[in-house]
Amino acid sequence: MASLNWIGKEAVVNHDNDVPFKLLKKVKTASIDDKSENLVIHGDNLEALKALMPHYTGKIKCIYIDPPYNTGNESWVYNDKVNSPKIKQWLGKVVGKESEDLTRHDKWLCMMYPRMKLLRDLLADDGVIFISIDDNEIHHLKIIMNEIFGENNFIMQAIRKSKTANNKSVDGTNTQHEYLLTYAKCKGNVFLNGERKTFELYTNPDNDKNGDWISDNPTANLDGRKKKNVFSIINPYTKQKDTPPKGRHWNFSETDIKKFIKNGKIIFKKEKNGSQRGFILKRYKKDIKSPYHTFDSLYFADNGYTNSVATRDIYELFGFKAFEYTKPVEYIRKIIQSITRDGEGIVLDSFAGSGTTGHAVLDLNKEDGGNRKFILVEMEDKVAKDITAERVKGAIKKYKYKDGFEYCELGKPLFNEDGQIDNSCGFKELATYIYFTETQTNIDTKKISGNFIGDEVETEYYLIYKGRNRNDLDKSFLKNLKKTSDAKVIYADRCFLDDKVLEKHGIEFKQIPYEVKVY
Repeated sequence: MASLNWIGKEAVVNHDNDVPFKLLKKVKTASIDDKSENLVIHGDNLEALKALMPHYTGKIKCIYIDPPYNTGNESWVYNDKVNSPKIKQWLGKVVGKESEDLTRHDKWLCMMYPRMKLLRDLLADDGVIFISIDDNEIHHLKIIMNEIFGENNFIMQAIRKSKTANNKSVDGTNTQHEYLLTYAKCKGNVFLNGERKTFELYTNPDNDKNGDWISDNPTANLDGRKKKNVFSIINPYTKQKDTPPKGRHWNFSETDIKKFIKNGKIIFKKEKNGSQRGFILKRYKKDIKSPYHTFDSLYFADNGYTNSVATRDIYELFGFKAFEYTKPVEYIRKIIQSITRDGEGIVLDSFAGSGTTGHAVLDLNKEDGGNRKFILVEMEDKVAKDITAERVKGAIKKYKYKDGFEYCELGKPLFNEDGQIDNSCGFKELATYIYFTETQTNIDTKKISGNFIGDEVETEYYLIYKGRNRNDLDKSFLKNLKKTSDAKVIYADRCFLDDKVLEKHGIEFKQIPYEVKVY
């Protein structure tokens, strides 16, 4: 397998291992529904992806990302030259002085590589990652995707028609499309589908015993391989020979055609004057093997998925063009639906931009009653709260979606790069980590009272923590429990209560996690 080398690769190829684990801090004032499992996270997506690792590794069903295309265009709200101050600072730290000599392609690859590694680890074994990209980096991206995901897990390089206007360049060309690069974690576990088929056109006007049908043509355009299928058949009504029109051939063998005529699968059209002429092939509804259309490489090649449609989607919510070059909601909906047709699964977008992915998940859930969840990560300060979160809020209000989201910032590191709990970690930080691990929702620190850190679905959570390895659950602690019938989960270092006492008080003891798996 071919590999790609660039300036800075050696410094970033394993950098994902060195990123410390940080906590997610809920910002209640920017959230809608503080118990939602949907997340909008503001922060460097490399650090955010690492923060998600202990909770979501191997659990993400669908990843869609729309990373910077690296066009060199500086006028976008989201800087598309990979030249933002945060990326420059990150490159300076990780790559060092060598970063001063990087081309924009080197910078882009240095930025993407460790992020793609973490995304792969987060993806479920039956999950798929979809990446929007254009000609500037498609070839580089495909090579590093082959390296990280494996060449055998490549699924498709589809296209999206991005514009309809005839804006010719100086050389007279007009590029109207971009790409959707698709990879699986394990291709053998994946099956993609297009939109659900509709059956309104199927009827049974002649009371065919095989049920509803639609008419099709049993011939097709002639090509060199099908000349043997140019033959005459006898029309049983006119007793004359019928042949395919000029330039066409039968789609079936002569044996099959005769069999179809005999059993009524091919019928002859009746003209108004009563004469018989031509033929129809019946396609029976009962013979349809899948209720879905094929997810093919030209699925998004018509005008319904262009940038102008996306602009309209944004305008309907904001009343002005709040974001450049976002993607249409319908485009992201169909991508998500292709791998979550059962209505379940977590959808992750770590280059969230205007929040289209969150909007699409909510819209899809409303349509089919699904329970999909989304995680959006946006790095830019002026985008995350004012555009990403506001877009999703606006969609919830306008279209009356039932779900909300928690808005989070990245907090201080909890575990170091070796997976060990940081020495500066206090009670509140550890409680935040434990509560999220247990409930997949972020803690409301105002509800912490003594050792009680929160409750969820008739379960109370407690933490005994006075410093590392000094935390015992014994009979003296029982007076701290709430007088409720809820189950109690208590974290400590050691438990000195016997099974009968634990059962009597509905207690489940768990040891404090002083380390996490190093990813």
